[in-house]
Amino acid sequence: MSKQYPYFVTHLECGMTGERLAAGQLHNLSPKGYPILVRYDLTGAAKTMTKAALAERPQDMWRWRELLPVQQSEHILSLGEVWTPLVPLPRLQKKLGGGEILVKDEGRLPTGSFKTRGLAMAVSMAHELGVKKIAMPTNGNAGAALAAYASRGGMESIVLCPDDTPPINIAEIELQGARVWRVNGLINDCGKIVGGGKEKGGWFDFSTLKEPYRIEGKKTMGLELAEQLGWDVPDVILYPTGGGTGLIGMWKAFGELETIGFLKRKPRMVAVQATGCMPIVKAYDEGKRHAELFQNAHTVAAGIRVPVAIGDFLILDAVRESGGFAIAVDDDAIEAARLEVGKQEGLLLCPEGAATYAAYVAALKDGRIRRDERVMLFNCATGLKYPMPVPQRRLNKDGPIDYAAL
Repeated sequence: MSKQYPYFVTHLECGMTGERLAAGQLHNLSPKGYPILVRYDLTGAAKTMTKAALAERPQDMWRWRELLPVQQSEHILSLGEVWTPLVPLPRLQKKLGGGEILVKDEGRLPTGSFKTRGLAMAVSMAHELGVKKIAMPTNGNAGAALAAYASRGGMESIVLCPDDTPPINIAEIELQGARVWRVNGLINDCGKIVGGGKEKGGWFDFSTLKEPYRIEGKKTMGLELAEQLGWDVPDVILYPTGGGTGLIGMWKAFGELETIGFLKRKPRMVAVQATGCMPIVKAYDEGKRHAELFQNAHTVAAGIRVPVAIGDFLILDAVRESGGFAIAVDDDAIEAARLEVGKQEGLLLCPEGAATYAAYVAALKDGRIRRDERVMLFNCATGLKYPMPVPQRRLNKDGPIDYAAL
């Protein structure tokens, strides 16, 4: 017998126009072609989701059941989505002379990245709504998460990725049950193929923000970190921004927590991009609400190589409403940041996570982040998925050993 979770979804709405849409039905974009947001009866949710009740629940992303869209427990597809730790960087804090630096290390999740949260939720909702076949474009980690959770739910999945997607990502997508295809283009080109084949392929389009529920999974990052900090937030959150689902989701989470009285303040949100692909930064600097397609996008941080984001206005709204900003760092700074954090603190970052540290260093230097502010960086995936320097030192066991030189 299935268990019905406390359910407080009131409706869905267009993220641009506010047009109300029915819950419990399949949706891609709104009728006007914009991302859809899930809305809740927060007054009702607050009656059962007390701090005391939360303290009794497992430390996973499903503990926030009143603020999540799944109704029946049998449809929750889980691989063990544990809390991810907040790792301080005390040596680098001392070196930089700034405030406390915390890293939320999302690489500890089941598929090794923060994409786990969004896809676990979205695929669970697809399962509840009767979807049998899913397709999506990916730069790597999202495809791995989709493959894993679709297989968990007995669903068919097709994943399209750019030719130069890291080989480890392509291998894990295939190994976890999806049919993965390389495409001679970027993620937006993959997205066009997915969107164009919905009818002939018979699949549901799971492109970023083209269904309402990935945001609801990603927002658990914000819910979780607030509880981990004793119902407070850092002064500044630096987030690697491609499609921007996590930034949008966290800002939504903080608003919901504020409404039910769990938070007294919200952080400044900083969108971090690479100089080789910075559509959000360009739009922010130009005072625009929508970004233009970024031409010839390139960066070592493949996860933020998104030339155009359908939720661009939601990203920019969150950044501006929070008093934050958008910043870009170059690939040399990203590589240097990865090396510095690894060698100084022992924390292996992915390139996108390293971008947030590089951005913090730059923003601390130019004054956009004050030296008394506590910051949180997001390491969005395990660094083990990405190329690393190959050590060249060798010893000859048969010859003399210069122990002093070791």
